[in-house]
Amino acid sequence: MDDIKKQEYQEFVKEVTPTHNLWMQMLRAFLVGGIICVIGQVILNYCSSMGMDKETAGSWCSLILIFLSILLTGFGIYPKITKFGGAGSLVPITGFANSVAAPAIEYKKEGQVFGIGCKIFTIAGPVILYGIVTSWALGIVYWIMKMVM
Repeated sequence: MDDIKKQEYQEFVKEVTPTHNLWMQMLRAFLVGGIICVIGQVILNYCSSMGMDKETAGSWCSLILIFLSILLTGFGIYPKITKFGGAGSLVPITGFANSVAAPAIEYKKEGQVFGIGCKIFTIAGPVILYGIVTSWALGIVYWIMKMVM
């Protein structure tokens, strides 16, 4: 009796577990990430054609991409792009902006302090933390290597 229940459960799990086509997911991620990068390159080229130096054009490009990401997150479009493109939409700077804006939008009904203030970095917080820790550790390794050589 117990074996029959286990077997039925296994069949149920197989039935409800979604199957994913890895190659299709990679293609979608490549396309979405590529489109985001092309948009960034268009912005960069436009800013450069307006007479900005490379550093200023890069800053404006980042600023505009972040703004567009937050705007699309606010209208509920960026989550749909992420659902389609997966990591292709999460890896660029737009994905990081989305990870900060989405919790702020979701928790705004809980108030400025306990909603937005407490929950805004629930997704982006670990990325910031581990990015800083990793940068610090690599900086120490670099400093030691520089001292030795």
